[in-house]
Amino acid sequence: MKYIIHSVRIINEGRSFEGSVLVDHGKIQGVYAAGLQAPLPEVANDAETLDATGCLLLPGVIDTHVHFRDPGFPHKGTWQSESRAAVAGGVTTVADMPNTLPQTTTIAALQEKKAAAAQNSLTNTYCYLGATADNVDLIAKLTKDDAFAVKLFMGSSTGNMLLSDDKLLSRLFAECPLPIVAHCESEAIIRQNTERYKSLYGEQIPFAMHPQIRSAEACYTSTEKAVALAQKYGALLHVAHLSTARELQLFSQSEAKITAETCPHYLWFCDEDYAEKGALIKCNPAIKSADDRAALRRAVASGAVASIGSDHAPHTPDEKRRSYLNAPSGLPLIQHSLVSMLELAQQGFFSAETVVEKMCHAPARIFGIPNRGFIRAGYAADLVLVRPCAPWQVTNENTLHKCGWSAFAGQTFSHKVIYTFVNGKIVWREGESIHSRKSGNGW
Repeated sequence: MKYIIHSVRIINEGRSFEGSVLVDHGKIQGVYAAGLQAPLPEVANDAETLDATGCLLLPGVIDTHVHFRDPGFPHKGTWQSESRAAVAGGVTTVADMPNTLPQTTTIAALQEKKAAAAQNSLTNTYCYLGATADNVDLIAKLTKDDAFAVKLFMGSSTGNMLLSDDKLLSRLFAECPLPIVAHCESEAIIRQNTERYKSLYGEQIPFAMHPQIRSAEACYTSTEKAVALAQKYGALLHVAHLSTARELQLFSQSEAKITAETCPHYLWFCDEDYAEKGALIKCNPAIKSADDRAALRRAVASGAVASIGSDHAPHTPDEKRRSYLNAPSGLPLIQHSLVSMLELAQQGFFSAETVVEKMCHAPARIFGIPNRGFIRAGYAADLVLVRPCAPWQVTNENTLHKCGWSAFAGQTFSHKVIYTFVNGKIVWREGESIHSRKSGNGW
């Protein structure tokens, strides 16, 4: 199909301007600023016109931090269910983490996962290879054709893929040819804190203690170590889900090889929300103080935080109803990541242009994703059309994650995703997914 998205406000590469975009054969064929240049009739005369007056057109979101739970956990999520939630939220490209079942720690497991995504995902899909004590030799030989990047757990989380041996860590940072995306928490500090709070509360630790157990100290100690290793060996390091103010001092905007991501939940919630949300916002690293949240919001605005990824990590309601020590960490976020960040932009914490930079441009730039993440002629037509000033309320019933709940339930957002294009195909249109099978590309 050929489309003209007409009379829309385009937000792209730090600019916001009225114009039109021509889409044909899966690509952006032209970007036309209103009053300067218009699509030639002979080029656009057979195109379907989408009158987008009053709407915003953004590049499709590139979410480099998702857990779609496929293979191995179909009760939590599948390629089909979670990619549908993704496109409903304006996410057109994802990179899936390796803590599935089986874990994605071999080339064979990578190939199987990529094949399943190719058949079932509505998004463009990439996959991480997970670092373990047994596959450092394999990692040294990886190419971008094999894996999107390497995920390193320096603190254990869902899936328990902890790699803590100092010699192996040094080898990994010295030899890995791909970006290393690190989950940074000190396992020793977490274990010490857990035992302390078990002695105080027994098995009934309040969820409000989560940021004391997975503490700011645990995060800083581990992140400092990862940054030092990356500096020593010249590795490409992207620290995932930054959650504290203190960690920000470890990152410099001038250091292109060492970058940091934060997530919507660290920018939206704080430790005061455990009283109401409890296990629903239990995640690793923990959501911390209001001061940490404020510092992270400022860091997004200033550029100290390079990107925003969802860390979409669904679990069932029954799993979340367990006691603190038994309730899994993680929350489903991909359907609401973009609209929640646009809401913070509307509240003045940063600009809509900054949201596009952190969620679209920067991920493409950091990970070398070609021809995506920008509204440019010749690029893949991964686009999201958003209607501002269109209030709607999140409910568990209108949440599309397979787990069927959202920590945002009850929240009213001002922006609504009305169209999502993946490779020039409309995959989401005002409340309905259009294609039931794969529309995206991976490798």
